[in-house]
Amino acid sequence: MPPTDAYQRRIDYLRFSITDRCNLRCSYCMPQEGVAKLDHEYILRYEEILRLARLAVGMGISKIRLTGGEPLVRRDVLYLCENITRIPGLQSLSLTTNGVLLAEYAEGLFRAGIKRINISLDTLNPEKFEAITRRPFFQKVWEGIEAARQVGFSPIKLNCVVMRGINDDEIEDLARLTLRYPFHMRFIEFMPFQPEEQKRKFLSADEILRRVEGIAPLVPAESVNSNGPASYYRFEGAPGKIGIISPISHHFCHSCNRLRLTSDGKLRTCLFSSEETDILALLRQGALDAEIVGEMRRAIARKPERHTLDQDVLRKCISRPMVAIGG
Repeated sequence: MPPTDAYQRRIDYLRFSITDRCNLRCSYCMPQEGVAKLDHEYILRYEEILRLARLAVGMGISKIRLTGGEPLVRRDVLYLCENITRIPGLQSLSLTTNGVLLAEYAEGLFRAGIKRINISLDTLNPEKFEAITRRPFFQKVWEGIEAARQVGFSPIKLNCVVMRGINDDEIEDLARLTLRYPFHMRFIEFMPFQPEEQKRKFLSADEILRRVEGIAPLVPAESVNSNGPASYYRFEGAPGKIGIISPISHHFCHSCNRLRLTSDGKLRTCLFSSEETDILALLRQGALDAEIVGEMRRAIARKPERHTLDQDVLRKCISRPMVAIGG
């Protein structure tokens, strides 16, 4: 039975950020100059991740996702995937990637037991891709998406952060991908680093949905994960789905079922909160399994009822940028 928090939410999903390194420099994730990288000694080792994964599954966590940074830049990532999928009781191991290295890794990831994958895709325009990510890798990403489709990943979720004046003119083109492919095209409200960005770049989920509905009528679609953050729709007869994720305009905190472990071993029960529990310190001080589980349960008990991002847009960035938290 998964643990529950003070608001009777069942917590059954853990996201591991396995590295703070990334081969892109997306404008909404980190500043142009990048961020200082952690020394390797401060990053969770694979044996530590595997230990924590086993303890989490023993607590009732049934779903684990690997994120970064960019998880595929970490050496021997397939070894980690293979060993996590062998943990008795784990129902699902998935991965979030920017897609740059996916063509190289898709087959190995699938063999390692990952069947569900999320890929960032903010634009279909190579020049705009380079402007957003500060790297000329659009073709590599599209080749990675094609490789994932050929290998058999299902579902393949494509995540687009919608920014007014930057890529909002492509909402319709991205949505039309679902008419040709069985992708889940997910549009995510922009979450700003600076308050002045809020009015300048933000589009609400309602506005995004109206734009998509301008293509053709939408019908509600079944969610792969009933308590996930996206509301799903589809065009009649389309093989793919449209997902709308609205962390600001229509928060989904009431159904939040997730925990996050940063690459330096800090447990966060809310993406938009600065409160963290230092699990890495416990591991390296020789804590027993029961002590680590106890700390994780205490953190879950303190999980906030909801975020305050709509009241303070800087809340999630007080302690560290998104790349250091994990997507």
